[in-house]
Amino acid sequence: MSFPIPLQDHAPWRDQALFDTAAFEQDLATSASSISPFRTLLKQSALRLRALFQQGLPTDELVLARARLMDEVLQRIWLRFFTADALDLTLVAVGGYGRGELHPGSDVDIMILLGDQALEVHRSGLEDFLTFLWDIGLEVGHSVRTVEDCAREGAADITIATSLMEARLLTGSATLFEQMRAVTGPDRIWPDAAFFESKRQERCQRCRKYNETAFNLEPNIKEGPGGLRDLQMIGWVAKRHFGASTLHELVSHGFLSPREYDELIECRNFLWQIRFALHTLTGRREDVLLFDHQRRVAEQFGYQDQDQNLAVEQFMQRYYRTVNALSRLNEMLLQLFEEAILLADEPGEPTPINRRFQARRGYLEVTRPNVFLRYPFAMLEVFLVLQQHPEIKGIRASTIRLIRDHQPLIDEKFRNDMRPRSLFMEILRQPYGVTQQLRLMNAYGVLPAYLPEFGHIMGRMQYDLFHAYTVDQHILFVVRNLRRFFLPQFSDQLPQCSAIMERLPKPELIYIAGLYHDIAKGRGGDHSELGAEDAERFCRQHGLSRFDTRLIAWLVRHHLTLSITAQKKDTHDPEVIHDFARLMGDQMHLDYLYLLTVADIRATNPKLWNTWRGSLLWQLYEATRRALRRGLDNPIDKEERIREAQSQARRLLQVAKIDEERINHVWDGFGDDYFLRHAADEITWHTRAIIKHGYKERPLVMTRADPSRGGTEIFIYTRDQDNLFALITSVLDQLGLTILDARIITGHSGYTLDSFTVLEDTGLPIQERSRIKEIVTMLIAALQQPDAMPPMPSRHISRIQKAFQMPTCVSFHEDAANSRTVVELFSWDRPGLLCRVGQAFMECGVQVHNAKIMTVGARAEDVFFVTDRENRPLNDPQKYAALRVALVAQLDVDEELG
Repeated sequence: MSFPIPLQDHAPWRDQALFDTAAFEQDLATSASSISPFRTLLKQSALRLRALFQQGLPTDELVLARARLMDEVLQRIWLRFFTADALDLTLVAVGGYGRGELHPGSDVDIMILLGDQALEVHRSGLEDFLTFLWDIGLEVGHSVRTVEDCAREGAADITIATSLMEARLLTGSATLFEQMRAVTGPDRIWPDAAFFESKRQERCQRCRKYNETAFNLEPNIKEGPGGLRDLQMIGWVAKRHFGASTLHELVSHGFLSPREYDELIECRNFLWQIRFALHTLTGRREDVLLFDHQRRVAEQFGYQDQDQNLAVEQFMQRYYRTVNALSRLNEMLLQLFEEAILLADEPGEPTPINRRFQARRGYLEVTRPNVFLRYPFAMLEVFLVLQQHPEIKGIRASTIRLIRDHQPLIDEKFRNDMRPRSLFMEILRQPYGVTQQLRLMNAYGVLPAYLPEFGHIMGRMQYDLFHAYTVDQHILFVVRNLRRFFLPQFSDQLPQCSAIMERLPKPELIYIAGLYHDIAKGRGGDHSELGAEDAERFCRQHGLSRFDTRLIAWLVRHHLTLSITAQKKDTHDPEVIHDFARLMGDQMHLDYLYLLTVADIRATNPKLWNTWRGSLLWQLYEATRRALRRGLDNPIDKEERIREAQSQARRLLQVAKIDEERINHVWDGFGDDYFLRHAADEITWHTRAIIKHGYKERPLVMTRADPSRGGTEIFIYTRDQDNLFALITSVLDQLGLTILDARIITGHSGYTLDSFTVLEDTGLPIQERSRIKEIVTMLIAALQQPDAMPPMPSRHISRIQKAFQMPTCVSFHEDAANSRTVVELFSWDRPGLLCRVGQAFMECGVQVHNAKIMTVGARAEDVFFVTDRENRPLNDPQKYAALRVALVAQLDVDEELG
């Protein structure tokens, strides 16, 4: 006897034979061993399953077809070892197989249910049965239990109880099976309330494991928030509480509307389609959408690249929108379950808030079901009420459903109504809860409905490692970061930002800029310009003054400017600072832009922000602030900057009792460029060390912690040589160090003064003395062999780095004021990149004077300030072409990437 697989949550069944029954029977009858026919059956059925998937057969039919195939295979094999009428043996499908859901790589989990004395009687047959399954290549997860075992182990472990709850009889004693069902039911173990609470805690733990977000770059489609496990949890609770065997039964119980049920099944089927594709592509159980899988699945599903939207980005946008929808449905249902299971005996009395809202048991609800129909603006008001009543924990599930159902009312008429506009601005101006309510508005679909431009970027991802979140999530993180600058409880995180925030006359203006800074991503054209136009339109519609409107649009238009200037331009050059200060115009614009930039970078990728990057922005901010105070008509010139650095350093050296003559003797060999690019404390450190070292042939190598920059500074003083940059970067790469900054100064005395700021590959400064000794020793050894070729990098290239390979792009422009050529390099980041760049420079007779090293996710965006061997700018198309060829040859070589 067997129990069929429930079909109500599947598409209408179209019988798809996965194998030829007659041919199998004949093969089984004529074969010397029964193992070979079963092996062939499994192999041919797997190929047939793959072919049907590629032909476009619905995945919900295919997972059911594979489960039915396994039923037939296991039933046939069972009867080879046991009689059909055995009363003390039962073969049971459990877990996903028990639900009738088998993807190509899914576990085939079975339980052998025994009578009290059956194990001793059937031990040999059970061993032979399981051995046969292994011999034919069917790797099953199996357990052997008595009814008493099921009761005891299920009571002790909710995972086992859940698996038993999904049990389905394959063959054997139905009486034994029903006994197991009876002793593991909610009246015996894990009553409804305890089961629900435990499952809710399980979900919380899973969410924490995946950073509380469904928008991870390489998401787990089964275990991550909004994944298939969330859907299974709904089914488990429904089965435990209502005895429901399908999700559709929740409609009749009033927990799902027909539209919500259809949405749930649509989400499930898309995730099943992805999971089926992953299993067929990898040939194993694989539930993580790795970067290389994302591209292949997108191609298999028929997505094609567009001008501003890669195929993989289109595919992943649909994925993120799907898991977001599933996650929100899951949360609503869990709240409904909580009210039905945990709070059924505590209806609670309502506490009036206003004519439209009341609170009940700590949750906000509408006073009447037709509130949103009569007062559509209440769909924004509800979030303002939550801000003004922090004692309220959230919105009741029934009211959430009403918000979802009435969203079509948020149309042009709604957006042009002064009441919703005033409510939205009031939400942004509240002292608390701005971020939380914007997130809720986004979760319940109100924010993308009210701001259609925001709706366009919902779930939009950018296929790189730089942006760790979808655009909509990134924008909300930016607003959260800006809010934290405002809130006193976060003032210790970035005290400088909090102090600046206190000076802003209208904090809500920067929140609007945060909402709009990336809102035009993916449209084509410059997203900063298009976003500025959107922001200006929003400001006019919401009654902001002309001044405030211009400020917000300016912030959106220039939201990348401060970051690019700090990380790619030579900020030691007074002209760069003066030009940037002129763009700022005044201190207020600088303050607003600085805060927006810090919030933006910190919201792009958790690994992106560090003290080094923070120091670059702060140094530019401070230099610009001084330039603004000095006056734009009175810019500092290079000579004044040099005199100031020398004067400060001289005072420090005199305190150390170093006389003027020795100072001047050392400084005569430095050159003006050195004093422009080093602070007084660095000059003092270098000068003292060089005086102590003398002009020995042995290179001078020193390190020191640089807390202000968040890294470790390595200073090298040695005779100049053509391959020096390539040699040093090669050694640093061999040591596993990440180079953040390089300043290469060739003095007048034939010596070079090179400063590198580095971090360990963990992102931390160098701390151990033994590690510092290792670095110094290796550098000195390499520098004492000037004719040796720098060793090529040998560090492993990661799977993720391989997934984001891109062709190298090189551009040139002349820095006439400083007699240098600026080389901008774009390539995929990997170990040894700078060493290869140095090799190309050496081949072409190019000297590096300054380098700004910037890694954007998996992409290197490095800027080099170079001359030829005679310290002249390249300034020649033929030299440009030769250097470009050399760089591409070094960086785009075909190599073994393992």
